[in-house]
Amino acid sequence: MIAAPLLVFDFDGVLVDGMLEYWWSARRAALSLCPGQQLPERAPDGFALLRPLIHKGWEMVLAALELSRPDLDLGAYLSDYPQRTQQALERWELTPAVLQEALESLRAQAIEEDPEAWRALHQPYPGIPERLRRLEAEGSDWLVLTTKGGAFARQLLAGYDLQPKAVYGHEDGSKPEVLLRLSEASKALWFVEDRRPTLETVRETPGLEAVRCFLVSWGYLGPRDREALPEGIALLEPERFEQPLARWP
Repeated sequence: MIAAPLLVFDFDGVLVDGMLEYWWSARRAALSLCPGQQLPERAPDGFALLRPLIHKGWEMVLAALELSRPDLDLGAYLSDYPQRTQQALERWELTPAVLQEALESLRAQAIEEDPEAWRALHQPYPGIPERLRRLEAEGSDWLVLTTKGGAFARQLLAGYDLQPKAVYGHEDGSKPEVLLRLSEASKALWFVEDRRPTLETVRETPGLEAVRCFLVSWGYLGPRDREALPEGIALLEPERFEQPLARWP
């Protein structure tokens, strides 16, 4: 009998839709660092376009600052995101550590002052909590691997009455690093993510060749992320996600 895999889920864009919270927190963190910038209460369209490119929390704070610039060339930002991000750090004279600290401090304050309001900015994708609860009945352990702070992810999961085997946040290392540590237990790993570049990095990491990678169709995907997926990465549709693991692609 084949042993059940250990399922490793990304959080934002896979289990939970946090777009409202992303802008809410990014905007406030940006204004705490650079008061006086003009940023709307409602997320501009450019923020949603940038979201599939954003990998870490500090980047969305920086993106909010960039979106406050009247002369921003959004097309160039989207087409050369890594270079434009580095230029933005220099323009605003900020570091990833400072941006990340501003974001996490703001989130911690929001949770302390009104945890229900903060949680309400997130919504689990339809059917996700129920499917995760069924995994245990099927004999499959699952955990969360996120670039969000682990404490924040645990707060949200507890609010949905979900208890993963573990939660790994950005403070635990990069996703490939954590997956390498998990692989030492020699149990089959299935990694479910909504960011194609992350999956491609995992596939290219020595020691992770055996990890089965799934790109969910419902997350924060770019317009071409579903096209011509490389070997070892399968598109996971909601209908297939609902089915037993043996029927996953």
